[in-house]
Amino acid sequence: MKIVFMGTPDFAVPVLEALSKEHEVVCVYTRAPKEAGRGQKESKTPVHQLAEELGIEVRTPKSLRNAEEQEKFRALGADVAVVAAYGLILPKEVLEAYPRGCINVHASMLPRWRGAAPIQRAILAGDAVSGVTIMQMDEGLDTGDILMEDKCPVPLTNITGGELHDRLSEHGAEMIVEYLRNPRAYPPRRQGEMTTPYAAKLEKSEAKIDFNEPADVVVRKIRAFNPFPGAYFEFNGERFKVLAADFEMTVSNNEPGWLEDSADGKIMAIACGKGFIMPTIIQRQGKKPMEIGEFLRGFSFPGRTVLK
Repeated sequence: MKIVFMGTPDFAVPVLEALSKEHEVVCVYTRAPKEAGRGQKESKTPVHQLAEELGIEVRTPKSLRNAEEQEKFRALGADVAVVAAYGLILPKEVLEAYPRGCINVHASMLPRWRGAAPIQRAILAGDAVSGVTIMQMDEGLDTGDILMEDKCPVPLTNITGGELHDRLSEHGAEMIVEYLRNPRAYPPRRQGEMTTPYAAKLEKSEAKIDFNEPADVVVRKIRAFNPFPGAYFEFNGERFKVLAADFEMTVSNNEPGWLEDSADGKIMAIACGKGFIMPTIIQRQGKKPMEIGEFLRGFSFPGRTVLK
């Protein structure tokens, strides 16, 4: 089968890799390179880098809304376009350019968590499970017919955003390959009504920890935002990322943000609106991540510290 692949971040890499082993990927569409780092060097997307390694033509249009780009897309003569976290809106002319249209690999069990950040939103909401949907794209936002759907085999109880990202990425790659082997085995079905809010794009401002929230909610944020953007608190103008933490929901008389070290210097507890959290991995600004014992050997907070 002739395929055009459209994707940008790390999530899309296993999908492209899997497709290239079974099909003819005639072209890859991805976001344009950006300047990054101190030297402002051109940084190509993960999908761009893989496509070049595989010897596949790469295109990076800023938009697909103009007739010229749409004709170039149509002229590739593919059977289908497979989309995984591409990042650009696809107009009707692109969605209908090929016999099998455009098929999306989406990291949630649709209709739950339509939108840009379904992985993190699922963890933040306390969902028990997540999964991948293979969907026929239409002009709506993640509203097309479901072609194939499967739960992630790992519960979300203790998983981080990064770990779930990797598992769903690999699972999605397996699913799209299986679907394309025998599309007739998976008749399309319409989505039901959306049962949760839109999975909005992550904002860095969301990552600041609010200790007025219950401890279990704070720890969900810590897990969801590991590794990006990293849940954090500030002290004396310095940022401290909390990459992992345990929690207890016992009643505390301390005000939210009250910080206390254990006598042996191996545990740090922070009071929350209900219960308290115990960070286990902390990353001080500009430093490497540290286990809490190592961190406390090199840094201590003054007595009676309350984090705001």
